[in-house]
Amino acid sequence: MNPSTALTFGTQLRGWRQRRRLSQLDLAVDAEVSTRHLSFVETGRAMPSREMVLRLANRLEVPLRERNVLLTAAGFAPMYAERRLDDPALRAAREAVEQILKAHEPYPALAVDRHWNMVSHNAAAVPFLSLGIAPELLVPPVNVLRVSLHPQGLAPFIVNLAQWREHLLERVQHQVTISADATLAALLAELAAYPAPPAGEAHAPIAANAIVVPLVLDTPMGRLSLISTMTVFGTPMEVTLSELALETFFPADAQTAAVLRGLAEAASAAS
Repeated sequence: MNPSTALTFGTQLRGWRQRRRLSQLDLAVDAEVSTRHLSFVETGRAMPSREMVLRLANRLEVPLRERNVLLTAAGFAPMYAERRLDDPALRAAREAVEQILKAHEPYPALAVDRHWNMVSHNAAAVPFLSLGIAPELLVPPVNVLRVSLHPQGLAPFIVNLAQWREHLLERVQHQVTISADATLAALLAELAAYPAPPAGEAHAPIAANAIVVPLVLDTPMGRLSLISTMTVFGTPMEVTLSELALETFFPADAQTAAVLRGLAEAASAAS
């Protein structure tokens, strides 16, 4: 059970406002309500309309899952459906995800849920999941961040582990701040507790012309350098889709591109 479901609407609203570092005046102006009315809502002296709940949630960029919690706390029915990805109603979205993953080959790509559990992946991702990773880390649900930073996961293969670790921890910290998700917060604590690289590596320089933090791996296929992008569904009205993300990797150099193309060609010839 989400602990926030036991809190009043006003308490939850104040929590989201403070999390966004907004004063009552800031939010009142942005949501086009009086500061007095907003104060009354937060203290429970006034109850908001359904339209007001949605307007405030929108201004505060509250995730859809938590908007349902706010609506319930205010005495209204949840607005956003939540279905499993294999639900027939999400068939079109599921097919779109698989199409994107397949189209991204010969480069690796995967789909993850809000807690970074892998939902799907393309064939090009398979070699990276076979780099001597401890079998227990690959038992579903496979958490890709745990696989990345665990000492029995990909961490021993990551050349720039200090930078990649910092990048991932900052990303998850940002998500925790945005979502107030307790499971993500626990995952962040777990990841941060994994052994850190030696102190001498902590400030290893990144190339002066670098525009992103690459993932650099020493593998049996040679040294591979990848950059990643995240894709989400635009304007989702369903909880599961709003929390689904596709991480697609691209080669950061010609050598990596050639290796990935070669792996795809070999796999095609063997099938």
